[in-house]
Amino acid sequence: MRFKIPVQPVNTLNLMRGLGYSPHFDNGSYIRRLSRQDYPHYHAYLNEQPSVIEISLHLDQKGACYQGQTAHSGEYGGEQLAEERDRIIQLLEN
Repeated sequence: MRFKIPVQPVNTLNLMRGLGYSPHFDNGSYIRRLSRQDYPHYHAYLNEQPSVIEISLHLDQKGACYQGQTAHSGEYGGEQLAEERDRIIQLLEN
């Protein structure tokens, strides 16, 4: 799921932390865990533009099955992702 949020110049690390997300490894993405376990978690990639940030969001249900692979069980649409998108937008509006 992709969506855009209007922003003024901002530190994206602080922005994402304020939304409950943590940096994910060294690839510039962010995750928000749904429990104390590693999975499931929301996984967000950011594309920063001058006055807007595009967020590409999906839900990782479990990790890669084979070592060295990136394939995983992920959801890219649906009600749960729409609710997370709405939560992010609502937090930014307040």
